[in-house]
Amino acid sequence: MKYLLWAVMLFFTLIVQGSISIFDITPNLTAVLACYAGIREREVKGMFFGSFIGIVEDSISGAFLGPNLLSKGLIGYFSSLMYTRFFIWTPLLGAISIFILTLTDGLIVFLSKSLFANIPVSIGAGVLIIIMQSLFNAPLGIFLRPKKEQ
Repeated sequence: MKYLLWAVMLFFTLIVQGSISIFDITPNLTAVLACYAGIREREVKGMFFGSFIGIVEDSISGAFLGPNLLSKGLIGYFSSLMYTRFFIWTPLLGAISIFILTLTDGLIVFLSKSLFANIPVSIGAGVLIIIMQSLFNAPLGIFLRPKKEQ
């Protein structure tokens, strides 16, 4: 049942992500979902769900498989590691971590596509898009919180 719930959340996230555009830049909501998976499900399951999110996003995009798989898997793992090992959750830390993790996700995808395929856009435009996506996603980090320990 849990896997079906994650598939439905991914489906709706992809629909919302494709329909929202601010200044012709779409927010990277799948990075927020991968971060949420890492926070809620811990390291291994967070990396699994993040990788699943990435492979679905790569499959839909029509480009080669791998950049989003790698980046979302790392986001799921690092978000869990950050919240369980290093920090105590606060809303400000949630916003900062989403900003940094979205920035990391965008840079990994951009560098992978630049190295192994044609450069998708110029470097300046790519960095601007990645920073804007990170700024769009940062307020969503306020609402993410880890599960309470039992």
